[in-house]
Amino acid sequence: MIIWADGEVTAVRASWPGAVELSVRRNDQAAEAPAETRALAYTALMATPEVGDRVLLNVAALDRGLGTGGYALVIAVLDPNGRVTAQPPQPAGHLVKARYLPLQAMVAGADEQGSEHHDLLREADSIDGMPVVVADLHSALPPILLAIHHDRPATRVVYVMTDQGALPLAFSRSVAELRSAGLLTGTVTVGQAFGGDLEAVSVHSGLLAARLALGADIAVVTQGPGNLGTGTRWGFSGVEAGEVVNAAGTLGGRPVGALRISGADERARHRGLSHHSVTAYGRVALLPADLAVPDFAQAARLEISQSADVAELAESVVSGAASLTLHRQILVDLNGLDQALRRSPVPLSTMGRNFDGDPAYFLASAAAGRHAASLLEAHH
Repeated sequence: MIIWADGEVTAVRASWPGAVELSVRRNDQAAEAPAETRALAYTALMATPEVGDRVLLNVAALDRGLGTGGYALVIAVLDPNGRVTAQPPQPAGHLVKARYLPLQAMVAGADEQGSEHHDLLREADSIDGMPVVVADLHSALPPILLAIHHDRPATRVVYVMTDQGALPLAFSRSVAELRSAGLLTGTVTVGQAFGGDLEAVSVHSGLLAARLALGADIAVVTQGPGNLGTGTRWGFSGVEAGEVVNAAGTLGGRPVGALRISGADERARHRGLSHHSVTAYGRVALLPADLAVPDFAQAARLEISQSADVAELAESVVSGAASLTLHRQILVDLNGLDQALRRSPVPLSTMGRNFDGDPAYFLASAAAGRHAASLLEAHH
């Protein structure tokens, strides 16, 4: 299950809150191993590595070419004799995440006893109509935020990251850059995920923490980077989008479903309206949501490549969304969202495709952000 390696840090390539990217010269003799390997260390889990340090690595996914972002993952920083060097910051709480794994992390939960927010959350049961944007993939987060900021710049948006993808929030450079650009007010990590401004046990308590402790106007809920799919009807991590709709609705929120749509995916199950959205919203969600249906019929008016191809999706997307009869289908005007997406402070990328490579995907996500922002205007 794990392939171990060790090596010497030769360079610090980049850093952002919670993580540092390294170049490491591996000491193992694997023929396929390059002389220099990109490695990622989470600074909440270990002492921050420096040039010349010896590091212990997990290279299993990297050596098998799986989606770890091309990284070896640092397990520990060692001295020349193989002993652990310094300790990471000491844990402040009693909530354990990545439980019973060798790298389980102790964090201070917003909802645990002793937290400054415990009394606030102890009997909390409502998020008071807060729009909750739900998306299948982590790559939907930037376009959702860009649309909200475009339409309502002062909105307080909190990202609630679930544990269906990467567990450390620090794996997402996008989150760090979106935060730096002023598009995110705060973050909450739930389930086994960790590293947010606040930690919570469940999606339910995470939404309550976002609303009550961080003052969110809108929450956006997606898995972390690293979607898992098996090409089967039920074997994909985005199934949880339907469960998030249920959580948001149960707490008196206003769920807004972002539709996963593609005009460029080579897989038939993801062309047009993805089966992921059909399954999550059509079979898993038991409470109604607003489904943001992008008005692709106006694609010719947008500054996008493939405008004709996107326009061809309009009828099938509208009819596909209409088949999800539990929900309210909201046709969302896309005017101005193309320019908002082109001003993104982070690279827009999904399945290796950028905005010009698959504009339908990013516009569909942005449509959900626009609709959520409009609900605030209506509420006020």
